[in-house]
Amino acid sequence: MIASSSNSIFHDMPKDLHRAMQGSDDAQKTWQTISDIARNEWICWVISVKQQSTRDKHVIRAIDELAAGKKRPCCWIGCVHRTDKEISPSVRAILKLDEDS
Repeated sequence: MIASSSNSIFHDMPKDLHRAMQGSDDAQKTWQTISDIARNEWICWVISVKQQSTRDKHVIRAIDELAAGKKRPCCWIGCVHRTDKEISPSVRAILKLDEDS
């Protein structure tokens, strides 16, 4: 199964990532072994960029890294869209959420 979980804290699998995944048996194998949270982080990492050219690069890199057995995107702070838990203090600092206005 390539689709993401139907739980509301998870992103839906985007069509471009799904299509790319179809072309890599190795990426699919890793995808099957990682947790729903890890899958969500890959999806969020792909969809969170602003420019299509960057997104295209993220899709390619995601497939390459999943095919190599990597379980999570490098240097990714995690999905900030999750509403089931508080944002950690370290991520709050990175996002500068605690600064005075």
